[in-house]
Amino acid sequence: MVGVLILKEHGTNCEFESKYAFELAGARLGMVIATPDIDEDPKNILSVDIIHMNDLIKNPKKIFDYQIMMFPGGFSHGDDTGSGYAWANRIRNKMWDEMRKYVEGDHLTLGVCNGFQALVNLGLLPNLDGKYTRSAALLHNEFPRYLCRWVDLQFSGKSPWTEEIDKISLPIAHGEGKFYAAPETLAQIKERNLVAARYIHGEVCTSQNLPANPNGALDDIAGVTDPSGRILGMMPHPERAVDFTHRPDWTLLKELYKRTGKEMPSEGPGLQLFVNALRYFK
Repeated sequence: MVGVLILKEHGTNCEFESKYAFELAGARLGMVIATPDIDEDPKNILSVDIIHMNDLIKNPKKIFDYQIMMFPGGFSHGDDTGSGYAWANRIRNKMWDEMRKYVEGDHLTLGVCNGFQALVNLGLLPNLDGKYTRSAALLHNEFPRYLCRWVDLQFSGKSPWTEEIDKISLPIAHGEGKFYAAPETLAQIKERNLVAARYIHGEVCTSQNLPANPNGALDDIAGVTDPSGRILGMMPHPERAVDFTHRPDWTLLKELYKRTGKEMPSEGPGLQLFVNALRYFK
C-alpha cells in the first residue's frame, strides 16, 4: 500500500485539490483507492488522508504510516507573521524530531506555495549544510500585490518528483513568492543542481503578453529540491492543473484538436508530478 499524508493547518485551503490529484494519479497507475472492504494486493492500494496539524501534534509518530507527505498551499495562520512562519514554528516546537527522522528516511515530501514557504522556513529546503539551517526566503513579490495567473516553467535537476517533466504551464496564486538567497547560497544551489523549476517565456506567457517571471525571483527560480531530491518545494500549483480543462486555453485547444482530427487530452500538465511520486513507491 502507498500512503499519502496531506497536512491541514489553520488557513490552508488546497487539501482537497491535492487529494484529488493524488487519487487521479493513482487511477492512472491502476491503483485502487483504499476502503475498509477492499481485499486487493496491498501494493496496488492507494490511501490519501488529510490530517489536521492539531491531531498530528497529539500523535506525531503518525507520519511514519505514510510514504509521501504534502504541505499544501493556502494562508496558514493568515500569514500574520509572514507566509509559512507560524506553521514552521509549530512543527519545529511540537514535532521536530519526528519530522527530521521522516525526511531523512526513504520518504517523499512536497511543499506547494504556502507549503514551500513553510519548508524553507524550517530549513528543509535547500538544506545545503545538512543541519536544517534556514538559508533562503520567499519574499513579497517585486510588484507588491497578490498574483493569480498561469506561468510557463522549465524543469531541471534530479528528483523523483520531476521525472519526465520538461516544459509545462501551471497556475500561481501568491503574494510572497520571490525566491531569495544570499549570493554564496544561490551559487551553491545552482552548482549542486538543486533548482527544480524556473520561470520561462512559453506559450501561456507569450499568448497573454505577461512577463515570464511573475514575482522577481532570483535566477527565475520557481522551485528547489534538497540535495537528496526527495523534498521538493515550488510556488506554482500542480494540483490545480491535473485536468486538461484546468488550462486557461483549453477551449482554444479543443477547437484546434477538433479541426485536426485529434482527440482532446483528459489530463492536465500538473498530473505527472503526482504520478511520479506514486510510481516511486509502487
